[in-house]
Amino acid sequence: MRFLHKPIATAIILIMMMTATEAGEADVVDVNVYKTPGGLYTFHVSLLHGDTGWDHYANKWDVIDSDGNVLGTRVLHHPHENEQPFTRSLAGVAIPEGVRSVTIRGYDSVHADGGVTMSVKLP
Repeated sequence: MRFLHKPIATAIILIMMMTATEAGEADVVDVNVYKTPGGLYTFHVSLLHGDTGWDHYANKWDVIDSDGNVLGTRVLHHPHENEQPFTRSLAGVAIPEGVRSVTIRGYDSVHADGGVTMSVKLP
């Protein structure tokens, strides 16, 4: 019977070790953008990330132009383990004249950036 317990224990240990990396990177799954009467923009961004708690969670997203300049950042202040995907907004983003599209890039507390990004045309 002893030999049966060792594989089970090994599997449990491997699963526990994988948990930190299993959450993967923060993927942008939806973006809605609106231009306000004052010429600023509001972004509603949905991220998908397997948040596992404070050690590994989606912690922000950026609005970036085609040159990689960050035009706005929405910091996410806590994990969303039970709310996936989740949507958060950022208002008052100034976009330089001539910029016709932007890319939304998500981040997480372990991998930084690297997940799926989404480019959108500005209204």
